[in-house]
Amino acid sequence: MDFSLLIIIIILAFAFDLINGFHDAANSIATIVSTKVLTPFQAVLWAASFNWLAYLVFQLNVADTISKTVDTSAITLLVILSGILAAIIWNLTTWFLGIPSSSSHTLVGGFSGAAIAYAGWNVVHTGVILKIGAFIFLAPIIGMLFAYIISVSLLWLCRRANPFRLEKKFKMGQLLSSALFSLGHGGNDAQKVMGIIAAALMVYFHGVDSSAVPRWARIEMVDGKMDSIPHWIVLGCYTAISLGTLMGGWRIVKTMGTKITKITPFEGVAAESAGALLLFGTEYFGIPVSTTHTITGAIMGVGLTKRITAVRWGVTINLLWAWIITIPISMAIAAGVYHLLSAITGLQ
Repeated sequence: MDFSLLIIIIILAFAFDLINGFHDAANSIATIVSTKVLTPFQAVLWAASFNWLAYLVFQLNVADTISKTVDTSAITLLVILSGILAAIIWNLTTWFLGIPSSSSHTLVGGFSGAAIAYAGWNVVHTGVILKIGAFIFLAPIIGMLFAYIISVSLLWLCRRANPFRLEKKFKMGQLLSSALFSLGHGGNDAQKVMGIIAAALMVYFHGVDSSAVPRWARIEMVDGKMDSIPHWIVLGCYTAISLGTLMGGWRIVKTMGTKITKITPFEGVAAESAGALLLFGTEYFGIPVSTTHTITGAIMGVGLTKRITAVRWGVTINLLWAWIITIPISMAIAAGVYHLLSAITGLQ
């Protein structure tokens, strides 16, 4: 039964990555679609390609952090299964409603909520949760600051340029900036699912001598930090998120690309460059941040260079509330799913 649960968890983890791809596709393509640099279909192909290329670029810092959200020696496979199911439920709900919530925080909330339902708060690494939670506010603020600085710098550098020629250059520049943001999206978001699958394998093989663990399930640790995981996990996660991006997420594209502020190619370059810079930095330090929060803050930052009223603050406040409630709601759903599955299966 335990092995069957492990297989189900792995399948659902890949399914979550697929959902994450189309749920968060808007983050990497909203600006490039709204500025008409690429058609929606071209944009998702472009983004998906760079989602997958992240496999060649990033180390496992984010995956390591996610796998340490809770104490894997004190939880069960049913806990992990409940967390993933809760994350899928909330992600699909927010996608249906067109709310660009964070898949990252959904996954963290689900994982933690199920663990608490099973063994109480003691199994949750509060420091990790607080660090991730802090970036609900820090990611959009830092993204906004980066985008504002980049926008002002570009305006100053291009102050004597021909506006018509400049428009063409920024349209070409948006191809690069959106590619970098998609690279960051793939590296950050796919790694979160890698961390969950790694945690499931560590739970399943807990207490087994490392030499007896089969190669397909071996997680290599160096100085207490995840150093390598089986290639099938990495390839599976990047492929799933890329396929999800190809499926698109047009409800959320509309919110991100049109409702916060009007976007031009110049502003698209500034917003995507700021978002990519923040994602690359947080990935280096192993901080799982939301690409949704990052690009929303960046779009607000470019809007501020025009005037404060250029940003539709009512929309951003509604988004903020959605972000704040994501972790607690995911925790509550996961706890409910855990108790339901435990009652049905008799497992703990």
